[in-house]
Amino acid sequence: MNFSVSHNEAFIQLENREIKDRSELFTPIVTHDRKMQTIFRYIEAIAPTSQAVMITGETGTGKELVARSLHDASGRSGDFVSVNVAGLEDIMFSDTLFGHCRGAYTGADRERKGLIETAAGGTLFLDEIGDLNNASQIKLLRLLQEDEYYSLGSDKKMKSSARVLVATNSNLEALMASASFRTDLYYRLCSHHIHLPALRERRNDIPLLVDYFMTKAAKELGRPIPKISADTLELMKLREFPGNIRELKGVVFNAVAVSKPGTVVFPQPNHAVTQLSSQNHPVDFSGLALTFGRMPTLDEAEVYLINDALRVSAGNQQAAALILGITRQALNKRLKRDSRYNHLLVRGH
Repeated sequence: MNFSVSHNEAFIQLENREIKDRSELFTPIVTHDRKMQTIFRYIEAIAPTSQAVMITGETGTGKELVARSLHDASGRSGDFVSVNVAGLEDIMFSDTLFGHCRGAYTGADRERKGLIETAAGGTLFLDEIGDLNNASQIKLLRLLQEDEYYSLGSDKKMKSSARVLVATNSNLEALMASASFRTDLYYRLCSHHIHLPALRERRNDIPLLVDYFMTKAAKELGRPIPKISADTLELMKLREFPGNIRELKGVVFNAVAVSKPGTVVFPQPNHAVTQLSSQNHPVDFSGLALTFGRMPTLDEAEVYLINDALRVSAGNQQAAALILGITRQALNKRLKRDSRYNHLLVRGH
């Protein structure tokens, strides 16, 4: 029997194995988004190095989850240790990272090791790095440059074997321009840079995330997993989530908690969808009058509102119909009979 495998078959097997390994490695990050898949491949590429990594993105985009995945992909033997450095005064920052010996200051009645030692051979993740004061920035820079530090009250030099990852939702370029963040520290931290997209840039992940959080919420509450309609999911995809995934999680958990078991009712979205819907808000015809230069006719207003609903829904007829408070069939009839609608936007679903 011939067990030989062609070069092409071997490549396919290797690719399938890599996909499986990747899916297991990044299981905590719920996504099918291409941008995120590209980030996963980048994480795998930089994981074996010991250089610092900066993770940027808006609040609630999952920066710590990505940091944990990077640690897992690295295969480092030590622990993943996380600390939020926002609001830490310099002495507290030094004590937290470097530790202290007995008698280092009033109240230091016993030796305490810092997080760098706790993360030895592993990963130290510093969140909200943009809020670090200048004195602490200098100490972090020295640590990164020399891999050495001193515990408070000690003259014994300690070696660091922890890899440093940092995250921020601040605009560090603006902070550097105002001399609030050191340029040399920035470039030391930016050996590798991961920028996470906002949830509005990966809207197709919203149904996945809603399902994931509903299942999790139902399990925690000891309830059956709720059913959710396709129409509701389409509207959820149109919502703005300035708090990103963290906000979406809160919305889902709250909805599951306050709804009857097996069902779920979401609060009205904070997006232009609600503002356009005549079921929830009156149409602002004064605004339309400014647009047209006069009060529009009913026919003109209808064309305007339908086109605006198509724009807001990115051409999704089902979602546009929900916005307008009509059925998809009724919207489809209007689109077919009138050439004034923006057919470049129109698509199915």
